Order: sequence, then structure tokens, then C-alpha cells
Amino acid sequence: MLGKKLVTAQKRGETRALCLGLGMVACSMMMYFFIGITIVPFYTKSVWTTETVCKVLKANIKDKVLCPKSEGSEDEEVLPYPCLQVWVNLTASGQEVMLYQTEDTVERNPKCSYVPDKLENSKEVKARIETIASNFKKYQIFPCYYDPGGTQPSVILSRLYPSKGLLFAFLWPTLMFTGGCLIIVLVKISQYVSVLSAWQ
Repeated sequence: MLGKKLVTAQKRGETRALCLGLGMVACSMMMYFFIGITIVPFYTKSVWTTETVCKVLKANIKDKVLCPKSEGSEDEEVLPYPCLQVWVNLTASGQEVMLYQTEDTVERNPKCSYVPDKLENSKEVKARIETIASNFKKYQIFPCYYDPGGTQPSVILSRLYPSKGLLFAFLWPTLMFTGGCLIIVLVKISQYVSVLSAWQ
């Protein structure tokens, strides 16, 4: 009687462990799919892939700048925030080009080097932009990214999804997938040993 209870408890434990392993594998596959449709396209679409050194030539703040309301539109509107324009010397080619914060900045507003995320408090936004401009004037030499193919004449300060960030994003689902497979393998080994012991 006791032996049957032990066997039943062992089978329940194996079933739960097997479900846990399969669940971890399924979750990791979903995470792979999510990363593949969100982060990977942005990483592969970015043309600013080569790191170099930039030197600040000028950093100006313009209070009023006209910007198209939408891409391809002829209507223009005044920006609700001061426009910071930073021009740098690209050491890789010696050209004078405009610096943007990230790839997203170029798409959101190609006339400004920095686009604030929140526009709730205009004084705070203005103070933040003035601080960024003073930092550029203070630290004039820094690493930046440019397009080696020459399709984009501008440079960016940092990439939204660098190579290290992409590897880090894939790290957790990989660990979960490995752990799930390990649990499944251990359960199968345990079942095989139990069957072998019972047969002997």
C-alpha cells in the first residue's frame, strides 16, 4: 500500500515537473517571438552601425523653428519646445554633420538634435535642453555612430538597440529555454531509471 502511494506521488511530481519544463520552453519561445517582431527589426533597420569619434563644432538653441506637421506635408508649425541643433566634425570622414540623440530623433524631428519625451512643463523642458547644450560645449569630444554606407549624412549619439542590448534581450529567454529543456531531460531520465529498476 505504501509502495503504491510512493509511486503515485512520484508520478505526480514527475508530471508537475514535466509541465513546468514545457511551460518554460513555451514561454521562452513566446519571448523569442516578441523580441523578433519588436527589437530585431529596429536593430537591423538602423544604418548607424559604425562607432567613431565626434568633435562639437557648434551647439545652438533656436526658440522658434518651423517643422512639417507630417512627412510629405507642406504645412508647417512652430515647435512647442526650443530646438537644439548640434553640429559635429566626423573624424572618420572630416565632414561637418548634424548630431541626433538616437535613430528615433531623426524620424520624429530631423531639424533638432534632441526631442524631449514630455512637454508638460515648458520651463523644465527648456532648462533640460539648455543643460544638454552646455554639456556638449563642455565635453566636446565623444563617441558617436555614423552610417558607413553614406545613405545618412547625419550621426547619432547612441543607438536605441546596441549589440550588447540585443544580446542581453536574448539572454533571459535562452536561460529559460535551457532550464526548461534541462527539467524535461531530468524527468525523462528519472522515468527511465524507475522503469529500469522496476523491471530488474
